[in-house]
Amino acid sequence: MKKPEENGKKNGFFIRFLNTVEKLGNRLPDPFMIFVYLAIAVIIASYIFSLFNASVVHPGTGETLAIQNLMSGEGLQYILTSMLTNFTGFAPLGTVLAIMLGIGLAEKVGLLETAIRKTIMKAPASMVTYAVAFVGIMGNIASDAAQILIPPLAAMVFYKLGRHPLAGLAVGFASAGAGFTANLLIVGTDALLSGISTEAAAILDDTLVVTPADNWYFNIVSVFVMTVVAALVTEKIIEPKLGKYEGGAVVDVSSEEHPKANKGLRNAVLAALAYIALLLVAILWPDSPLRNEDGGIIPSPFLSGIVPVILGLFLSVGVAYGVTVGTIKSSKDAVGHMGESIKDMSGFIVLIFAASQFIAYFTWSNIGTWVAVNGAVLLEDINFTGIYLIVGYIIFTSLLNFLITSGSAKWALEAPVFIPLFMQLGYHPAFTQMAYRMGDSSTNIITPLNPYFIVVLSFLRQYDKNAGMGTLISLMIPYTLSFLTVWIILFLIFFFAGFQYGPGITPFL
Repeated sequence: MKKPEENGKKNGFFIRFLNTVEKLGNRLPDPFMIFVYLAIAVIIASYIFSLFNASVVHPGTGETLAIQNLMSGEGLQYILTSMLTNFTGFAPLGTVLAIMLGIGLAEKVGLLETAIRKTIMKAPASMVTYAVAFVGIMGNIASDAAQILIPPLAAMVFYKLGRHPLAGLAVGFASAGAGFTANLLIVGTDALLSGISTEAAAILDDTLVVTPADNWYFNIVSVFVMTVVAALVTEKIIEPKLGKYEGGAVVDVSSEEHPKANKGLRNAVLAALAYIALLLVAILWPDSPLRNEDGGIIPSPFLSGIVPVILGLFLSVGVAYGVTVGTIKSSKDAVGHMGESIKDMSGFIVLIFAASQFIAYFTWSNIGTWVAVNGAVLLEDINFTGIYLIVGYIIFTSLLNFLITSGSAKWALEAPVFIPLFMQLGYHPAFTQMAYRMGDSSTNIITPLNPYFIVVLSFLRQYDKNAGMGTLISLMIPYTLSFLTVWIILFLIFFFAGFQYGPGITPFL
């Protein structure tokens, strides 16, 4: 494939638009600095609000809350004395770091890569596309690593089968990127977003907790629906568009793996089964402390403590695999691998320091409550409060992804505004969170600001040296449009049918 400019043709309007977005997006500050600037903006806004003696009636307590001035003596004291507790007490920090100890161990010892290879490469030829799509969507167990690991593996599999390798790369990247929010398991993304949601909900109700399991049912259904969508788009649109592959690229199509990988994977599965069996015994045991007072699971200490449960599962399978293949020879090795996984989270930790200050200032000043209450009144006045408001929010988030690609950073920006706002309209924070996740995931694969976009472009050029950014975007657009459309339809089906989005979670409070 040749770039449009190499054929003597100018880029089309849409490509020029994306190039403009890329240039503008590259001029944005680092997300850390964005939160610093937002914190400063809240401080200034609190001073301006206080000049007009602005206040708001809290909808839950009926108490009149004045906008507190962060530039006052009391405000400056709060800024100085709360800075460390804002950071260390920020819900997502401990949750994400804890769960990444287990997932990171499983990744560092090679378990996740082996599982991905086995799932894709052992699938029947007729089911390869579905296998790649399924593994890609499930790949967010390894967080962002899936967007680097799965596309080249999928391209190699397609190449080996005589199919167009770019089709394999396309479905691998699309599934791992656009399908990022869905999973059959409760993973790090669930813990991260639910922590931020809980912090945002506390602006109006500090007793309301969003757990990592609150979007689980919808995510489970999404895995299977989006697997089919991704496979159909690949076979009905992408492969016919690409035609027959006639490139002469020399690509490694071997399936190199550790000689003890099979045994390691078997032992990891056995460890998982043993762990789950023990967990079931603990839950089903008469008068189990993991169940609620009525003997139920929803809600229960088990669901409230789902993060350490998941941590234990990944530690178990990671250690079983690592000991078998030799990547763990002593407890020092296991600790070292976990340490490496936490090093990979250093950027997140730095970002959270700034984000936690912004959210704390937003809450303490009562500006968040003021925005939520008055925003809800405005929407009610213009009669725009129904489910289609939520659909509009999904689309808004998908467009915002062109400017801010970090899912956690964007949710930390949106949650303090939209969760209280929609709570005022009667919507559950977990419902708003699910709407956010669909919009955020769908456009991950077409924004050039996605750091993995360029990495995947380099993989693409192994098979087509003339491929450019427009090539990859043109391959991804059908997936983005299909994922976003089908997800909104599925979201509405759950809404109108009254299905739960997670254990005990309905759209309304």
